[in-house]
Amino acid sequence: MSEQEIEIRVLPSLSQIDAATWDACACPEAAEGARPNDPFTTHRFLKALEDSNSVGPGTGWQPQYLQATLAGQTIGVAPMYAKGHSQGEYIFDHNWAHAFERAGGRYYPKLQMAVPHTPATGRRFLTHPDFPEAGFSALVQGAVQLAKNNDLSSLHVTFCTEDEKDLGTELGLMPRMTQQFHWLNDGYGSFADFLATLSSRKRKNIRKERKQAQEFGGTIHTFSGDDLQPEHWDAFWEFYQDTGARKWGTPYLTRRFFRIAQETLRDDMALVLAQRDGRYVAGALNFVGAQTLYGRYWGCNEHHPCLHFELCYYQAIDIAIARGLARVEAGAQGEHKLARGYLPTQTHSLHWVGDPGFADAIARYLDAERAAVEEEIEILTDYGPFKRTRIEEQD
Repeated sequence: MSEQEIEIRVLPSLSQIDAATWDACACPEAAEGARPNDPFTTHRFLKALEDSNSVGPGTGWQPQYLQATLAGQTIGVAPMYAKGHSQGEYIFDHNWAHAFERAGGRYYPKLQMAVPHTPATGRRFLTHPDFPEAGFSALVQGAVQLAKNNDLSSLHVTFCTEDEKDLGTELGLMPRMTQQFHWLNDGYGSFADFLATLSSRKRKNIRKERKQAQEFGGTIHTFSGDDLQPEHWDAFWEFYQDTGARKWGTPYLTRRFFRIAQETLRDDMALVLAQRDGRYVAGALNFVGAQTLYGRYWGCNEHHPCLHFELCYYQAIDIAIARGLARVEAGAQGEHKLARGYLPTQTHSLHWVGDPGFADAIARYLDAERAAVEEEIEILTDYGPFKRTRIEEQD
């Protein structure tokens, strides 16, 4: 069958495609009840964003989901949005927007193929396992054609996989490299095994931080699945509001998102809460994939030394080791994570820009940026917390 027979539909709501059809492309590994590799591209997570009004009218994230079908069979889907700003993306293009608009162009709206508010690497072109090449090509062409048909400035595919970056580049998209800090599980049986791989100074510092944190005067609990209760979300919402107000002005997620999460996403979550004098005083929310723990949100209403490090980074490592997970992605930015065992890791995105002159300028910028990021990763890795023999083995 030829590519001409493939039909691309734009869906303004996930209610127009059933969960089984979407997830057959997004997480086929979960068909027999296994945990999805990526919890963020599941129908239930994206639908929770939509149903809670965390995306949609008034948010600057207007759903434009793609569905590619061949002879009635869905061969690919993609989470895509028309964006009226560049917030909640974590791979930043504000300077591009300013430059384009100073030159007389109209940068917004643009198309964003991404998981809203979620700087976690995963597939963005969600192809059915029986149609990987045809599905990928159709989704790329469909997204670009949608941008052209609507005279939109650009298309951005953020936090895609490295394989997708390579395939997208072959199809004419521009690749971009950025970085995050990830913790890698080298088959550790315990946190002590992990500490044993660090330099003496870093090992002592982490022990000191954990001791300080755990002397905050209370206890630390991890809740997941049926152990999660509405009262936990009441506490965490308070923390999340405070952090959101300080970082973004207003929180990205609504209170209703967490109510829906209690019903449909609790098996995908691990919520770490610190309790003191009968009340919760701090918390960190993680999502759980088949091989990765994703650290997402943190907040508190009492400040205690090193409690942030304990709940966000060290407890995440404990959970990953206990569950046999391969890595912890600790979210965007933060060179302070390096001293705590999280190493710089490449992250990838793909970009299409309609204006030829502007596209050429962006391409030159990306080449220079890529070289700078590669050099920074090399330098930061060399200054990492691990013993020298380990770093040499990784090289």
